[in-house]
Amino acid sequence: MHKLSEIKRLLIVTDAAAPQVNGVVRTIGNTTRQLEAMGIEVQMLTPERFKTVACPSYPEIRLSLTTSRTVERIIEEINPDALHVSTEGPLGWHVRRIALRRGWKFTTAYHTRFPEYVHARTGIPAAWIYKVFKRFHGAASAVLAPTPTIRDNLILNGFERIVQWTHGVDHDIFYPRIEQNPVNKQNPVFLYVGRLAIEKNVEAFLKLDLPGTKWVAGVGPAEQDLRRKYPGAKYIGVLSQDDLARLYSEADVFVFPSLTDTFGLVMVEAMACGLPVAAFPVPGPLDVIGNSGAGVMDTDLRAACLRALEIPRERAIAHAKTFSWEIASRKKLNALVWMRGNEPFAKHATAVARTATL
Repeated sequence: MHKLSEIKRLLIVTDAAAPQVNGVVRTIGNTTRQLEAMGIEVQMLTPERFKTVACPSYPEIRLSLTTSRTVERIIEEINPDALHVSTEGPLGWHVRRIALRRGWKFTTAYHTRFPEYVHARTGIPAAWIYKVFKRFHGAASAVLAPTPTIRDNLILNGFERIVQWTHGVDHDIFYPRIEQNPVNKQNPVFLYVGRLAIEKNVEAFLKLDLPGTKWVAGVGPAEQDLRRKYPGAKYIGVLSQDDLARLYSEADVFVFPSLTDTFGLVMVEAMACGLPVAAFPVPGPLDVIGNSGAGVMDTDLRAACLRALEIPRERAIAHAKTFSWEIASRKKLNALVWMRGNEPFAKHATAVARTATL
């Protein structure tokens, strides 16, 4: 039987790449660095190689203008041992089409609850989008899901060959940057970090009647409307990771109002900096916070915010230490399959994928 270590060159295909600032890009970047540290040569196929147009309603995302023939030529030049498709965008569909025609095996990842995002923005039933995504991921030898809750949701929607994955946090960047005092219960700082868009449900946080101050870090299409409706909040924009770690360290509670995230990487970053989390009891927080006591989940977000003020910072830091990019990357490596049909290994990887769904 062939060993996982025999994969030496991996090609990751993604429509989400720098200079975009989001959890998908950060996840791919951190995973890539870990795989390279394990001795894997990682090549990237991103929109940077092509002419692009802005994605409607999400201009930070650039959609590649290319042909399957061009994409196929690039893959042949790279000549990878394994092929991983991270996103369901134009490049992902090109590669899926090529792989099916050439008989190449590949894996995919489910990073974003796009069906719910589309429904939030357009009203299109999420079930319709799930059918399209089921077709996309159905061609993969394994589909990486970031949490047990998302895995179960995909299975419920008819997806197969789901492999349990996870995410991590870079503890060399995200750690308490200042000498932290106990939470300021009289004049606390409640912080949101993320994209300012309807699917992130930021208004659910900003409209709360809370003591102290609300800080908002991020940009997006809803920014101007939120600034107009909630001028009392402090809007900070996009920060470097070092500055973001300092911001986390200065706040008292991290508020995560999203109802649609698959994981919520910012929650782990915040906890690593000593910030307890307040969130709704939905996918993402249910898996990331769980029963750790490092945050509070409640259908009443205000109640969650106030109760989170009681959580010691040390408890949040301790829970964040259970998340590691090395562990996440090894799980990804274990899910990979030989692109050109190395049968003994492919059968082993499929067995791993099936086991992970049980």
